[in-house]
Amino acid sequence: MTQFSASRTADPILLTGASGYVGGYLLTELVRRGHKLRVLARTPGPGAFGPEVDARRGDAVAGTGLTDALAGCRTAYYLIHSMGRGSGPNAEFAQRDRTAAHNFGAAAREAGVTRVVYLGGLGPTGPGASEHLRSRHEVAEILRGYVDELVYVRAAMVIGAGSASYEMMSSLVKRLPVMIAPRWVDTRSQPVALEDVIRTLADVAVLAEAPGEVQLGGRDVLTYRDMMVRFARMQGRRPRIVRVPVLTPTLSSYWVALVTPVELGLVKPLVDGLKSEMVVESPPIAPINQSPMGFEDAVRAAGGV
Repeated sequence: MTQFSASRTADPILLTGASGYVGGYLLTELVRRGHKLRVLARTPGPGAFGPEVDARRGDAVAGTGLTDALAGCRTAYYLIHSMGRGSGPNAEFAQRDRTAAHNFGAAAREAGVTRVVYLGGLGPTGPGASEHLRSRHEVAEILRGYVDELVYVRAAMVIGAGSASYEMMSSLVKRLPVMIAPRWVDTRSQPVALEDVIRTLADVAVLAEAPGEVQLGGRDVLTYRDMMVRFARMQGRRPRIVRVPVLTPTLSSYWVALVTPVELGLVKPLVDGLKSEMVVESPPIAPINQSPMGFEDAVRAAGGV
């Protein structure tokens, strides 16, 4: 039977990416569970992460503050990525992520960190994959070269208020009575509730024996068309979805950015990744995510209805 480690529960844990979407929710969960939590942030304001959290100044890309932040930690979360706001041209985010991973991995090894939990994406990682998915997988391989245990959590589309992929889908349904959709509308995915992602991330940090990879999906395997239709029904809407095979990923990105609140810097790599199936092939072992939410329950939990 898989068990939790008392020593890992007592040790301080470093959380990077705490100011991000998933990181912010994970911080709340780790504090709720009573962990000694330390946070790495570029500009940690006084009390920004709460009185229970030890905030340290640092930057993984620049390689600053890592030694101080990791000192005394056996476990660390790596939730850093450069894609999106302020990331500049798409060609640059992969290089920044590569640099940050090497800096963090080397500092973690020097500090004696034995386990790093990393959140990446579900889906292909080879030549046919999107630049975004290839980069996330490359980061995992870099980190694995520095620490004894890398727990590579690979999640499909996260259903939760604030998730860029979820906001894209929900905004399209809410704003457009007729949607012109490219070929990716019929790609299969296994959307997962934010609550299930956060619980899994919190659990794997303290397992006595954690798996090297966790493929994380919800109860339902759906195409993006299925998701939009189901979401629309929950909203009492009946939008018409017209597939247009000639709509390129670039044109599709501009279209999505125009009618949703998600910035183009995030939309373009996310849309490019929608061409690939994101379906769990190896379900996680107990106790990890054994009873995931279905799509409708995940939407309700996100406040979608």
